[in-house]
Amino acid sequence: MTASTTDKQDSGEQRNSRILLNTTVDDHHLAKMAAVALGLTVLENAIPSPLPGVKPGLANIITLIVLARFGWRAAVWVSLLRVVAGSLLFGNFLAPGFFLSLSGALCSLTVLALAMHLPQRLFGPVTHSVLASFAHIIGQMTVVYLWLIPHSGIAYLIPIFATAALVFGTVNGLVAARFMDNDGKQVSGSQS
Repeated sequence: MTASTTDKQDSGEQRNSRILLNTTVDDHHLAKMAAVALGLTVLENAIPSPLPGVKPGLANIITLIVLARFGWRAAVWVSLLRVVAGSLLFGNFLAPGFFLSLSGALCSLTVLALAMHLPQRLFGPVTHSVLASFAHIIGQMTVVYLWLIPHSGIAYLIPIFATAALVFGTVNGLVAARFMDNDGKQVSGSQS
């Protein structure tokens, strides 16, 4: 992201003020990816869930794609923009749901930062997605236990959430890998 400058022009009584943002092509791509992630968040909230808190995490597909294309910092921007914009859109900014989403996103981003250093021939988008999904659940369960429900009974939910993390993490990783494979084929095909 680049800094902004302010340009003020004085024309008699009228005074125009405008803010000029010096943006790059990558900034535009990241903004588009964040918008797509936010759209997937809206779609995900429209899907009924059999259990509260069990969601497919569709926006994580975008985070994985951004991680592969632009790196970890860009993935952090997209993920945090999605969390903040989504909470503002749904009216739960600074409510418990916001902190659950934020803690899950921060934990999964931390795990993705570590996972990027694993051998690429053994660890790809699917394993990154599964690891991030488990980290997301761990972050959320930690906040629930320390803040909302400080009772050991929430441990009974761990197998359900772990199963959901494994299934949705695998599916999201496969979808992200498919998009990355298709994108790589299009790029190499257009260069020929």
